[in-house]
Amino acid sequence: MATSYQGHRSGQTNATGDARSLYLKLYAGEVMTAFQTKNIMMNYTRTRNIKKGKSAQFIMTGKHRTAAYHSPGTEIVPAVTAAQTERIVTIDDLLIVNQFIPNIDEAMSQYDIRSVYTQEAAYGLAYAADKNILRMAIKAALTTSKTASAALVQGDVPWDDEDYTANVTYATLADSCKSSKFMEGVIEAKRILEMAGAPLDDLVVVCATDIYYHMFKANTNGEETVDLHMFNSDVGGGGSVKDVNLPTIAGIPVVRSPHIGTGGTAGWATNLWTMSGSGASRAGIVPSADRPLASPESARTTVYDLPAAAAYGGEGEKVRALVMNRDAVATVKLLDLAVETDYMVNRQGTLIVSKYAMGHNILRPAMAVALVAPVS
Repeated sequence: MATSYQGHRSGQTNATGDARSLYLKLYAGEVMTAFQTKNIMMNYTRTRNIKKGKSAQFIMTGKHRTAAYHSPGTEIVPAVTAAQTERIVTIDDLLIVNQFIPNIDEAMSQYDIRSVYTQEAAYGLAYAADKNILRMAIKAALTTSKTASAALVQGDVPWDDEDYTANVTYATLADSCKSSKFMEGVIEAKRILEMAGAPLDDLVVVCATDIYYHMFKANTNGEETVDLHMFNSDVGGGGSVKDVNLPTIAGIPVVRSPHIGTGGTAGWATNLWTMSGSGASRAGIVPSADRPLASPESARTTVYDLPAAAAYGGEGEKVRALVMNRDAVATVKLLDLAVETDYMVNRQGTLIVSKYAMGHNILRPAMAVALVAPVS
């Protein structure tokens, strides 16, 4: 009969418990951080850098709309002037991400924790900027009239020569998920822009990530193969259903963002208009922590809100995609992305502050057309 031997388990603590607890945990050489989303919208705004001041001015010039035939001998006397106005983009309060790393923790760590935290802070700032620019782009698309401009454009100055463009509306949420319907919506948006005389260079389709991937689900959408003609190279299409690749529609580059909203053919939701930490709709609700404009402090409102009126708040949540030019939204940077560190002897650790100071506003609302659909 075999005898069982009692081994000396060198990995146990006090000869009890886990037989591996004292063995060395080798550092794998990689630090796995939480998933981060990148900023895509900064490249699609009209950006200006300033060194001083609280705001920047963009001059808006009007049109000479009249033409007339000249009778020989009649004196030519100009009698019509072009209207002009300005758009002001105000710098928001300083946006920061701050972190404190105790000296003792950094000493014991087997990897460079500072580089990881700094990268995460940069993503945090980029995330905030991306959502702010998207809010402004959607508000620009919703600015379809002078009345809407007064409600949606920060510091709006009435201007008779302003141009406006309508949006493209789908009858159902399911229609906005179909590739053939989506393509037609982009084509219609391009037609609207061209009819308004808007320049067609630098256009981009900014599409909700969920809508983008739903377009490739022909079976789910109930689409026939012939409905996928925008992928068919035989008729000048591009991209690939197999590779889930759609580089352009109507000659316009397509980019996608998870920040617009999420859902499928049955329902849609978005947190783009949600106040951080409150869970409440941004429309008409301005908690102090979410007031980015610097003045007047006593009556702050945020340029990134939709008005309380249901007509605007409701429409903002229906947007599935935007067809826009960089002139739709203006960005003014006072302090670009920067990182400061300070070792604090009295606290025995390092304070890291990542920051930027910039502001955004609608510049030319006619340069953004939204593709909208019901939320369910």
